[in-house]
Amino acid sequence: MVQTNFKSVSQKALTCSLAVALAACPLIQVTQAWAAPAASSARSVLADHAQHAQVQYRIHAKLDEKNMRIQGSETVTYRNMSKDTLREIVFHTFADANRSQATQTSMFKRNNEEIRKENPQKKPEDFLGGIDIRSAAADGQSLSFSNSNQALTVKLQQELKPGEAVTLDIGFEVKIPYGMQRLSYYKDIINGAHWFPVMSVYNEDQHAWDKTPYSQSFETDYYELSDFEVHFNVPEAYQILLPGNITTQVDPKEPGRKIVTAVADNTRELVFFASPNYKVERVTRDGLTVEYYYFDNMPDKNKLVNEYIDTAFKAISFFSEKFGNYPYPEFRIAESYVEGVAVEFARVIQMGQIRPNSDPAHDYVFVHEIAHQWFHALIGNNSETESFLDEGFADFSKVYFAEKQGDDLNGFKSIQIDDLSSLDKPIAATNTEVEDLHSPTFYNKGRQAIYQLYRTVGEEKFDMFMKEYYKRYVYKNATISGLLQTIQDTLGEEARKDMDKILHDPHFVLKPEFQLSEAETAAYFHEQFKQSYHLSLTQAANLPAETMSRIVNKALQGEPLTIVVSDQAGRQAKKQQQTILAQLEGTLGIMGIRYEVVSDRQTLKKKLKKELGTSNIIAIGSAKTNGLIQALKPGIIQKSKAIGFDWKSRMNQKASSGAYVIKHPYNQNRLLLHFFWNGDALNGSPVEPFAEQMLLSLVFSSDFYQYYVLSTTGHVAADKKITNPMAKFFGE
Repeated sequence: MVQTNFKSVSQKALTCSLAVALAACPLIQVTQAWAAPAASSARSVLADHAQHAQVQYRIHAKLDEKNMRIQGSETVTYRNMSKDTLREIVFHTFADANRSQATQTSMFKRNNEEIRKENPQKKPEDFLGGIDIRSAAADGQSLSFSNSNQALTVKLQQELKPGEAVTLDIGFEVKIPYGMQRLSYYKDIINGAHWFPVMSVYNEDQHAWDKTPYSQSFETDYYELSDFEVHFNVPEAYQILLPGNITTQVDPKEPGRKIVTAVADNTRELVFFASPNYKVERVTRDGLTVEYYYFDNMPDKNKLVNEYIDTAFKAISFFSEKFGNYPYPEFRIAESYVEGVAVEFARVIQMGQIRPNSDPAHDYVFVHEIAHQWFHALIGNNSETESFLDEGFADFSKVYFAEKQGDDLNGFKSIQIDDLSSLDKPIAATNTEVEDLHSPTFYNKGRQAIYQLYRTVGEEKFDMFMKEYYKRYVYKNATISGLLQTIQDTLGEEARKDMDKILHDPHFVLKPEFQLSEAETAAYFHEQFKQSYHLSLTQAANLPAETMSRIVNKALQGEPLTIVVSDQAGRQAKKQQQTILAQLEGTLGIMGIRYEVVSDRQTLKKKLKKELGTSNIIAIGSAKTNGLIQALKPGIIQKSKAIGFDWKSRMNQKASSGAYVIKHPYNQNRLLLHFFWNGDALNGSPVEPFAEQMLLSLVFSSDFYQYYVLSTTGHVAADKKITNPMAKFFGE
């Protein structure tokens, strides 16, 4: 998940904020097609060689959709693969992360705050939930148990020796919280992650079970491979997706309900998504079926759904070729209401809402989640202690895919462009150690480490190493130690030493020879901003031409831009103008935008009708001292009516300042943006807030301003703007 904050508008902060924002935006580039996925015979051969799952679940559950509860029971067979004799069995009860706001994951906090505003009738306790353990038994005999801090500990009556298996029966009931969590219900969908007690991993080296609660800031997914057989009683009208082979039969005892059975062997985890309004689009190619569960809430949505399915096939084919075959006969995608985040599970991914201007072929968040099928579902790891192993490899994989699709901006250049020199967290750090820097550490820095290995050894050897890594750890849990050993065995001792140093060096940066040159960096940022502004401006339906950020977009597209500052201003005003101009020029420079500055009356007169008549214009200063505004005053007054801006009244308002944008009085295809203040200077209003609001009104990640008026303290006193759907993901 990427969050961007635009509170600071210093040039460095603006650069970093926009750069991070760009990383979150799928960009539009021409692509080439890839071959279909591997044949089903290759897929089944790999499945035949899978180790027998250490854990087997047989789960019976019933959804109480009226009270949003699940009554369930599970029979779990666990085989002790360690050398230790076990006297207790431990399960994760991650549903209990919803017992309080203090333990719920923070990545959904923003969504829940919005949902609370939309649903004032909901009580605070409605957003909470949890799991109650009703019973624990073995061979018909009750066992002692305790469920505390998201860990269910069951005491065994007999010791479980190495190689032996035990079968436990657990009864449970789950309260599903309202809102936006991994386990939640909202509108017409139920998100079903962490809904049953799941086996913990036993650490033989530490002689202890993993009892780590679910991370509040990131992810804590660490499971053994399991076989699942789930029988889920749900309303007949519901569509429900789970991993595995799904069959359905009408409930013979209760009319209006059905029993959905899913069998998913050799699977890392089991989730479900359910809705009475789901439609399903499915496509089968060469033995693999891709299904998209979606809401039919806009015209021709199934066309976009099928484009997403096509991208899924391409990505699965690519990763199968590069790393190892996708062994399952199905892959499922669940549309949901999450925003600003997408979530991976085994054989299933959860995405947000498809929008009319979605670009499935270049949705690299989508591709990242598909890559997690290799680096999370097939090759597992402890994401609490070594998140790099799934997030770093998944993010590199999406870039690898983009590169080979011919996408210049989202390919390897997106790795080379990252400046992480100020980040002092080692890639091999734990979730706790990186604090709130998970994304730059595990994703960005992590993918740089893999990219450096790729560049150092070359694509052929790198692909060979990845195939060996997959072969060793498919259906198992990998570790950084195991990764390094695989590098040594396939690429040599020197490559291992280099990667070991990279992963543990808090100050690792990409080697200079693998970075972009200054010219390449400038060209890259220009194209990134060009695409990002275009994408942002297409998010709002029927967006007016008179939009402040649109003037930047027009300049990025190559239209001329002229900045006109007041030449008859007083000493204080000229000083303020230079401060504001410097901020503006710095921002335009970052984007690689060409512009001309006009600051004297004679030049203005010469250029007024010809050059300035065909240019987009940004005017700075008082309407009474700026020659351009004075010259175009009648046209400006007329054009201002189109945006509801009473120009005469605003310009006569004492000590007022702000900005407005109109169509150029001389050219309907150009814009004129005026950052103004009344009086000779910004009296009583500091220049910093004025400059901050100026830059905020121009960026692609804020709302779309047509005008705003500032108070004497620099705060917005009045404005007219159009909501940017992307704005909620940036800033607070």
